[in-house]
Amino acid sequence: MRGPHYGSVDVFLEALTDARPGDVLVIDNGGRRDEACVGDLAVLEAEASGVAGVVVRGLHRDTPDLVGIGLPDFSYGRHAPGPVRLDPRDPDALHTAQFGAHEVTAADVVFADDDGVLFVSAARVTEVLETARALFRTEREQARRIRAGDTLRAQTRFDAQLAGRAEDPSYTFRRHLRRIGGAIEE
Repeated sequence: MRGPHYGSVDVFLEALTDARPGDVLVIDNGGRRDEACVGDLAVLEAEASGVAGVVVRGLHRDTPDLVGIGLPDFSYGRHAPGPVRLDPRDPDALHTAQFGAHEVTAADVVFADDDGVLFVSAARVTEVLETARALFRTEREQARRIRAGDTLRAQTRFDAQLAGRAEDPSYTFRRHLRRIGGAIEE
């Protein structure tokens, strides 16, 4: 369930009317930094609807209450005042949300953790999860080796990358990592 915010909580209530357990409420407030568009009441209602979390392209308020509620919520930050505007609603308000250059629809899957949010087309979820698992395994092994004294420079043969770049300025670190099987910049 997705949709832009128009200055009134009714768009959330309408979106949550059709929510299924495990859905994620994605709110597009245009990345605005001058108002919060979600607070404790909207997040409590989302929790009561069974959604798995709330993602906001904009700001939130009521931070201590949101922490206490415990429903995963992601925003660009906090801001005390809510909207004082009321914009006309777009006909696609409950079907799409814009996050940067990307349009998010119900056909997308949301992944989120303490580092951020990722929207993935449902058709690519298996591929993305396989890649993420492979990167995780590689990076955990690299971290283990650093702790054991094998520096990341040694693991990535960084001296060879520098020599390769000196010979060919287009030889990037990512290209080098792909050649040797490193994962830190994928």
